[in-house]
Amino acid sequence: MSDPERNPVLSLRGVERTYVTEAGALHVLRGVDLDVYPGEVVGLIGPSGSGKSSLLHAAGLLEKPDAGIIALDGRDCSKLSERQRTKVRLTTVGFVYQFHHLLPEFTALENVALPAEIAGKSKAEARRGAAAMLDQLGLAARVDHQPGQMSGGEQQRVAIARALANQPKLLLADEPTGNLDPTNSAAVFQALYEQARQRGVAALIATHNMELARYMDRVFALKDGHLVPQTF
Repeated sequence: MSDPERNPVLSLRGVERTYVTEAGALHVLRGVDLDVYPGEVVGLIGPSGSGKSSLLHAAGLLEKPDAGIIALDGRDCSKLSERQRTKVRLTTVGFVYQFHHLLPEFTALENVALPAEIAGKSKAEARRGAAAMLDQLGLAARVDHQPGQMSGGEQQRVAIARALANQPKLLLADEPTGNLDPTNSAAVFQALYEQARQRGVAALIATHNMELARYMDRVFALKDGHLVPQTF
């Protein structure tokens, strides 16, 4: 899927991240380089503590790495102010986590519409887009349901819809199926994969699920702070 003639949505160069612990310095990222292209789904595997979440947080501008360049849609974001980083996150990046983090008092429609409203769309426009997104993910019958009235798989699909609400160019997912049974895991991954493909969204997905990783375009393992290409 990667194509040197196309521009990557996400480009990492020399990204480093070190945490100071009681046991000393913990180097989780040691000069990571990675490009992710439009419509490409890239997997990131590795044991807990290997740095998968740190890499996703750096790529999504949630944390600043200790060194390296992070470019989103061709823009070097490494030296942006926190306000500028927040704006880029809102307009360019969508996030999906292991736990859906939906607002429990809001309906599915309201949860998905919220990011678009925050970005400046009218409530009516945001809700029209949210309804269309939920329909595409097979949740048209759930638009008026609150999270507690839905299954785990349905909640996670709502979370995917919310992540895509502002039509991001990059989707970052941290163990998006880690809290689901195998059947729901497969359904949620398929929904995420199809949406990335159809929308031309670049997706970087951290997962422990090796069965799902096999279906991704490329897979890397994080070992000793470096990305190691994997083949199946």
